[in-house]
Amino acid sequence: MDTLTKYFPNLTERQREQFAALSPLYEEWNSKINVISRKDMDHFFEHHVLHSLAIAKVISFKPMCEILDVGTGGGFPGIPLAIMFPDTRFTLVDSIGKKIKVVNDVIDHIGLTNAHAIQSRAEQVEGEFDFVVSRAVTTLSEFVPWVKNKISTSQFHPLNNGILYLKGGDLKAELFPFRHKVRTWDIAQFFDEEYFETKKVIYLPLRK
Repeated sequence: MDTLTKYFPNLTERQREQFAALSPLYEEWNSKINVISRKDMDHFFEHHVLHSLAIAKVISFKPMCEILDVGTGGGFPGIPLAIMFPDTRFTLVDSIGKKIKVVNDVIDHIGLTNAHAIQSRAEQVEGEFDFVVSRAVTTLSEFVPWVKNKISTSQFHPLNNGILYLKGGDLKAELFPFRHKVRTWDIAQFFDEEYFETKKVIYLPLRK
């Protein structure tokens, strides 16, 4: 929590309580289902919560906007972002039912009223969304067709609606097809931890 409040000092008491409740909930679930790797649980806030919140350093989601988290796994980046933006609506999807069970339990336990999770493939999700967020579920070329028809044409943010993607490593080849539209931020400019040295927030505007 100290790491979190270092970078986000203006959290409300409610947000602090919700963030603090995450680690014990995931510890409990991890003893039953391998939701998060055992090694990663030792660095839970840094590798999962703080990493997810790198998106919050790039954009501040507006109230009542709709965000889709594709391939949410254990609830990342969706749950930390939903805590950070309590007036924005989040839909978290994953094709694996046991992960969605965990996510919905965490949502219920921390009283997160602006998020819900469903078991689904991204292509089958109904509705329109201002942004799609995700953490490195596949290459961007494969990811874009899953969600390109789900982007709302109504614009409310300084960044046009589209994809906000968390990924690390050498991304030159992967981003080349999108080179005229894509924008990236080094997460290391937001957070000091060594873990973020090669990690980026990738933004790709999309039109339906």
